[in-house]
Amino acid sequence: MTPSSAFDTGTGGEPDAEPLLLCDAGALADAPPLPAGVLWKLAESGRQLDANVVRLAPGDRVASHREPHLDVLVLVVRGDGVLGKGSADAPEPLAEGALLWLPHGSTRSITAGERGLTYLTVHRRRPGMRIRSRATAAPAQP
Repeated sequence: MTPSSAFDTGTGGEPDAEPLLLCDAGALADAPPLPAGVLWKLAESGRQLDANVVRLAPGDRVASHREPHLDVLVLVVRGDGVLGKGSADAPEPLAEGALLWLPHGSTRSITAGERGLTYLTVHRRRPGMRIRSRATAAPAQP
């Protein structure tokens, strides 16, 4: 194997995928009007990741929840807020540039501060729904 072929990520004669500039998260966060919700999402076909730029209005909150399957990275792009950690919702201040790892199985909430909060989330892509036979489906929960 030559040194250059060690880094060839092409598969079976398919052309190598090309890097792609997707968006300017800072510009999205600064653009008026200032709606809350998802400002951008990764939608390219064949991807292995999901990513979103999300804006919370001042005081808005993502309620405490537990994600059992996916690790999530969160990068604060603009604004400030509070990460609630664990079942006690212990407060951890968030500011622009904060990079968080939310491990699968962790309980967390996010509350926007006075300036609102815009953040990027990145995690492994969730598999799509699959049709399975009744024999392989999980039993119904009471």
